[in-house]
Order: sequence, then C-alpha cells, then structure tokens
Amino acid sequence: IMNHPPEGRSGGGLRPAIQGGIALENVSFRYPGAANYSLKDVSLSITPGQVIGVVGRSGSGKTTLTRLIQAMYTVTEGVVRIDGVDIREIDLNHLRSSIGVVLQENFMFRGTVRDNIAAARPNASLREVMAVAQAAGAAEFIERLPQGYDTFLEENATNLSGGQKQRLSIARALLSEPRFLILDEAASALDPESEAIFIKNIGRIAKGKTVIMVSHRLSTLVRSDAIVVFERGEIDDIGTHAQLLSRCHTYQTLWRQQMGQVDD
Repeated sequence: IMNHPPEGRSGGGLRPAIQGGIALENVSFRYPGAANYSLKDVSLSITPGQVIGVVGRSGSGKTTLTRLIQAMYTVTEGVVRIDGVDIREIDLNHLRSSIGVVLQENFMFRGTVRDNIAAARPNASLREVMAVAQAAGAAEFIERLPQGYDTFLEENATNLSGGQKQRLSIARALLSEPRFLILDEAASALDPESEAIFIKNIGRIAKGKTVIMVSHRLSTLVRSDAIVVFERGEIDDIGTHAQLLSRCHTYQTLWRQQMGQVDD
C-alpha cells in the first residue's frame, strides 16, 4: 500500500450532490497487463433507488462492474456516469463517501458489537446503531447476546456465525448512509435462516439507496427491480426474475443448476 502511487482527484474534482443514478455508455475494460477484456461494450442505465441484481458465471465481469462504479479503475473505452457526470471528473473522496460496500468476507475487530457497527462513524449514537442493526436483520440476534450491543467480540468475531457477521457488516455499511450500496457476494456465506432474513429485509436495507447486488445465489435476487445477466464480459440480458426465466438461456441454466434441475 505504501508503495502504491496516490490516486488522483482526491481533494480535487467535482463534488456534485449524489442522487444515485449510474450509467455505463459503451464501456469496455481490460485490466493492466491482461490480454482479454473483462467488460466489452457494456451499456447500462440505473435510476436512483433501484435494486439491481448482477449474475453470471465466474469471470463474467460482475465484480469488475462494481470496481468501475467505485472508480477503482478507469475504463479502457466508453464512459461511466454518476447522475450524468463523468466519473473521472468527480472527486474520489466525495464519490466513495457515498458508497457502502459489503463483501463476501468482512473483517471484524476485537471490540464490542456496537464498536464494530460504528467503525466508520465512531460518534454514532446507540439509537442510530440500533436502527441500522434492525434494518440489516441483526437486531434480534444481537439482543440475545450476553451483553447485547456491548458484547465483546473476538478478532474477526469467531464467536459469531457467518450469517451473523454478514448482517453486522451490512449494518456497518448502512450507518454511513450511502447513496449507493454494493453487496458483492454478501449473501454467499449465509445459512438458510440468515438468507431468509436477508431477503425479507432487503426492502429496508435498500430504502433511499441505489443497490447493486452481485450474487451467484439467485434466490437472493428474486425481488430485485431488474437483474443484469453477464456472459463473458458482455450483457446477455436484463429483466426481472420472471422475465429472465422465460427468455434468457444463461439465467435459466443458472437457475436450474441451483434448483437441482440440471439439463444437458
């Protein structure tokens, strides 16, 4: 990290009021040194407040999409716009302060449950911490812990289940009040009970935000406003769960595989 060159535009660039709109216009991207494109001629429009699912086989470009939205890389061709503004012109700190990210693995440090949720906002009140825990579906299990929100967690919360840690991670992301929430395989480690809670609470999690949910577990995406299907770096189809089941071969195949109905 110390040897990595500093990123540009931090402390400079535009600082527009972020509403939550995203547009990719003929975007192609190739990682430095790579022979092949990870994304090829991708065009996509997401309106503020939408919940968008992103699916596809491994290596199809799903995570690359989320990295471009965070301006972790610059597109090779085309343009990414946030609320109509070229992302390359927006101050990086300003942009990223409006984005919450929950990954498949999220680190928990030694400290209380409350401290872990409030990591990005240490001065947050207990009322605020409890509100995001409720939205993330974490409040019920927290209240059953010996000291509730003051329960001490070991490093990486080894005294919690994977599903419980994931719900704490979602609560942590919500506390920063992001305009964008990226859930990149955030549901992959959930047990059936935790997955059901996650699906039930997605409406509260998404309230007032644009949500991008990358997941290979299609059951967690069924309630999305739209699902984007990637295949080899290109968009294969976009639609609701029902629409894709009726017309998209890639989506049908992925769904059947998960439902145990594999066809040749």
